[in-house]
Amino acid sequence: MGKTSFYMKRLLPLAFVMSAVTGIDLHIAGHGTDHEAWHIWSVAHVAASLLWLASVSFHVKRHRYWYKSLARKGIGRKSKTTLFLSATFLTVTVTGIMLLAYVSGANSGIGLWHYRLGILLTVLSLVHAARRR
Repeated sequence: MGKTSFYMKRLLPLAFVMSAVTGIDLHIAGHGTDHEAWHIWSVAHVAASLLWLASVSFHVKRHRYWYKSLARKGIGRKSKTTLFLSATFLTVTVTGIMLLAYVSGANSGIGLWHYRLGILLTVLSLVHAARRR
């Protein structure tokens, strides 16, 4: 295991927790009247989520042969949780990018979908990690 892989393996759970916590706190702040608090949580969530995206990218690269065999051989006996996790992660990433690019402010419809899918992603990530230990 190279030095980068060593650090990325350690970064993955930390970035995951930071993204989940800031996302939940951002949602809570969206129900309040303090726009500055919402903005601070929004910036923190974007930073934590970009860090998580980077660490997941290294993780997926490390397991690229699993994904390549999926493309070649089909689902077969592949982990359905990992497949569902991958699809959910991609969907949450796309909705997050849409929020950054097209939505201004709190309480948007796409933001609510992003939040709900983020909760699902959190649960699937925890199940995935627990099965790997």
